Amino acid sequence: MSKKIQIGDIIIDIPEITKQTNLFIALILIVLFGLTSIYTIDANEQGVVLTLGRYTRTTEPGIQFKLPFGLEKVYKVKVDYQYKQEFGFRTKQSGQRTQYSNKNYEDESWMLTGDLNIAEVEWIVQYKVKNPKDYLFNIRGIENTIRDVSESTMRLMIGDKSFQEVLKSGREVVSDDAKIHMQMILDQYQSGISVQLVQLQDVLPPKPVSDSFNEVNRAKQEQESVINEARQAYNKEIYKVEGDAQRMISEAEGYAIERVNNANGDVQLFSSVFKEYKKAPQITKDRLYIENMELILKKIPNKVIVDDKLENILPLLDLSKERIK
Repeated sequence: MSKKIQIGDIIIDIPEITKQTNLFIALILIVLFGLTSIYTIDANEQGVVLTLGRYTRTTEPGIQFKLPFGLEKVYKVKVDYQYKQEFGFRTKQSGQRTQYSNKNYEDESWMLTGDLNIAEVEWIVQYKVKNPKDYLFNIRGIENTIRDVSESTMRLMIGDKSFQEVLKSGREVVSDDAKIHMQMILDQYQSGISVQLVQLQDVLPPKPVSDSFNEVNRAKQEQESVINEARQAYNKEIYKVEGDAQRMISEAEGYAIERVNNANGDVQLFSSVFKEYKKAPQITKDRLYIENMELILKKIPNKVIVDDKLENILPLLDLSKERIK
């Protein structure tokens, strides 16, 4: 059955809506409601929800719900993903044999150092999203902004260092200071970005002057080699002379100590003898006399000691065998 409605001279035939049609329409509405109100946030993401174009909330990973039929929109942002930007080169193909290209990037890689030299600097910046709302809505063209901030920061850091500092000793200082400075500027912009790493890759002289630079380096290396050889020979002779001098000084000091000890021993011996001499002078004189006579007479062979009071000594001597000298 259908209903007829007349509007002026026009008659509209409206078919009657059956229960099956109602169920079908209800099913379609339910499906549309589910499709437009249920969404999923992955483990490394957060969802930024806008209600009629205005930010309302940030949702965490899992199954979430929102107002259907476009009343709320969800923007998914990878918060645990580490983004990377390359400066002075680009990765053409990654893998076991990664291929890079550094052609036609002189505008961002050539920089003036503090000693007015030009260095070709290649570096990378790695960052994460710490605030999805700020990341999406506070800055237009966030990727270009990060590149501009990174390039200006690196030029500032390189401009404060000499070429040799950037090339050798100051690389880590430049990277650390650049990271801190970039983070400060991006925080001022409320960008929602957290800078994880700023790392210098290669710092080289520009290609047009690289050959001359290498020649200068080779000359400096040869100079340092000759200087080191001369220092080695100098140190060898100096150490030898110093060793001989130290040995002579040690011998002299040892001899002096020996003489002093001997003199001290003689003094102590004389003092002890003199102390005993004062106790009994005659006995000491007799002892010294006997000891010295023993030393003297021991050197004389065929000696006869006769008491001056003894008489008739000649019959006791056998003068035929040997003549007394």
